[in-house]
Amino acid sequence: MSNQPVECVVPAGALLGECPVWSEREGLLYWVDIEGRAIHRYDPAKGVDELRSVPGRPGSIALTADPGRLLVAVEHRLAFFDWGRDAWTEWVALEPEGTGNRLNDGRCDRAGRFWVGSMFDPAAARRFTGILHRVAPDGTALTVRTKVGVSNGLAFSPDGTTMYWADTARETVWAYDYDVATGAAVRERVFLDFGPLPGRPDGACIDEDGCYWVACVYGWAVLRVTPDGTVDRRIDLPVEKPTMPAFGGGEMRTLFVTSIGDGGSYPQTPGQRDAGGLFAIETGSGGLIEPRFGVAR
Repeated sequence: MSNQPVECVVPAGALLGECPVWSEREGLLYWVDIEGRAIHRYDPAKGVDELRSVPGRPGSIALTADPGRLLVAVEHRLAFFDWGRDAWTEWVALEPEGTGNRLNDGRCDRAGRFWVGSMFDPAAARRFTGILHRVAPDGTALTVRTKVGVSNGLAFSPDGTTMYWADTARETVWAYDYDVATGAAVRERVFLDFGPLPGRPDGACIDEDGCYWVACVYGWAVLRVTPDGTVDRRIDLPVEKPTMPAFGGGEMRTLFVTSIGDGGSYPQTPGQRDAGGLFAIETGSGGLIEPRFGVAR
């Protein structure tokens, strides 16, 4: 357990805050409010958070080669959003409309491919209908896994050769051997069983030492897990439903964490003043620069 100081830097009250992504070229943190149908941009140097409304629920975002231009996984499709021009461009559909699914957590690999998974819509009362997709820079999509509950926890080791992926509904994080050249994920094994751990696995990121940081939604905490699957650190948070961590800041040493607020699809335990806020923690660990869609690293 850790009593690390935790600061709510943006008391946004987001309905479903998610997917913080640090743009090292701009010194800015992008993040989404899925149910608020908005993309946020936080400038820690100025202490200013801005938002743009988008046409749908943005489950995740990825940086591109152009600063301020984002790939957005929204509802069942992918689109591009240019922050500076406030311009939205539809791109490709990954799943049919009307299935009861929506796209959720996503992340780029070291070759610039975008991995994104879908989840059942809680309002649709259907389970394990989600799909895990791998999307090439030309828009070609491959179905990697079906019968997913809530796709989450995507992350890659510092050298790109291990992929992590979670199904929140199954309370499990898996690890895979990953071929950066081909995009093949093989030799699936359980990395983390959340049965004895607080909450359920949500979004995640990797630090410079290859440790996996995962948000414990419903669990009031973020955990750090070593590459051998040992939980070696826990940071308690003032909110029940943290959703995803991401390293950022000038030296990539600030851990930002999004969270779920009141008024959405997920009821809250009373008394959480900062639920739905964006939090910042100086952990002493360093993060990795986020890969960009269509750009090999």
